[in-house]
Amino acid sequence: MKFQQILSEKTIYVKKISRFFMFAMYEKYKNYLPKTKNIQIIGTNGKGSTGRFLALLLLNHGYKVGHYTSPHIFDFNERFWLNGKIVSNELLEKAHENLESIFLKDVKRLSYFEYATFLALFVFKDCDYVVLEAGVGGEYDATSIFEREFSIFTEIGFDHQDLLGKNLSDIARTKLKAMSKNVLISFKQRPEVIELAQKIAYLKDSVLCISSLEKNKKICENAQVYKKNNNLAFFLKDNLLLALEAFSKICNKKEKDLIQSIKMLPKLDLKGRCEQISKNIFIDVGHNEMAALTLAEAFKEKKVHLVYNCFLDKDSYSILRALKPIIKVVEIYEYESKDRVLAGSVLIENLRKLNISYQKFTNIKKDELYLVFGSFVLIEKFLRGYSER
Repeated sequence: MKFQQILSEKTIYVKKISRFFMFAMYEKYKNYLPKTKNIQIIGTNGKGSTGRFLALLLLNHGYKVGHYTSPHIFDFNERFWLNGKIVSNELLEKAHENLESIFLKDVKRLSYFEYATFLALFVFKDCDYVVLEAGVGGEYDATSIFEREFSIFTEIGFDHQDLLGKNLSDIARTKLKAMSKNVLISFKQRPEVIELAQKIAYLKDSVLCISSLEKNKKICENAQVYKKNNNLAFFLKDNLLLALEAFSKICNKKEKDLIQSIKMLPKLDLKGRCEQISKNIFIDVGHNEMAALTLAEAFKEKKVHLVYNCFLDKDSYSILRALKPIIKVVEIYEYESKDRVLAGSVLIENLRKLNISYQKFTNIKKDELYLVFGSFVLIEKFLRGYSER
């Protein structure tokens, strides 16, 4: 497969986002690219599940829907969800051929994420709606070059400070400046983020709405039933409500329509979101302090064996500090990392500073509760090893 060969020549992780290259490529080829109706989701956490809930809602109402996410756990194909299914190698190969026929040698100049993003246009070219999950950025993200019908902002917090900015205002500004003309932002924001969103919306002449569906008792009750029936973490209910509100605005749906939509909704088909994979093992791809705080709430009054590791550029001290109330012991999951340096001695130092017991991960004990938490790479390595065991 040619697309697999192209991917093998690119590195997934980049240390610096090229602010103008993707725009230049789009301007050069935009007249030859498929025109899709795009909904963009930006934020720090919750982008994947919010986007998938929205895609499922649109699909259930008869629309052809594509959902572009990143990163993947096992296979590149996971980034492309079309009408309820992960796309095949054959469809990706056809999309690659279409892209290559336009870009020619420029295909090799695209980064891994830029290539995947342009590929998504061809994979989803026949869709009524395409839900695009931004990568780490906002204003300069690869997904932000396309025309967008609607913008959704999940909670914004600290992550990827080396790329986005050192303080919350800088991070939020980078993300919020990508907003389109119609915007829904989660109410779960720090006051300065909401204030900044309002200023940017005013300057861009955008219609900004702050989510409020959590105040609707009937809808919340139905969302709670859905969460319970599908054994989902509490924060996924919040992401469902945000997706429902976006759906109501995009498709002009009323309360009774939304309640019926919840009742029709299949289980979330997205791995690694506080997912219970066995009686005593949960996995989560959160990998930042905000996600850690959410999991500390989800597992409060319990003690877990935290199976953990992280990259050197992550703030492992803040993450572990947030998780400390639920940690019985940290079990460091060692694996080989080619593109990014693991925290190594820095992780050990932070564990000691926080007075958290730690040991090397060896095996799962049946009588202990485990939370496997970290990057998509760590989750992949653990799941492959768990499957082998």
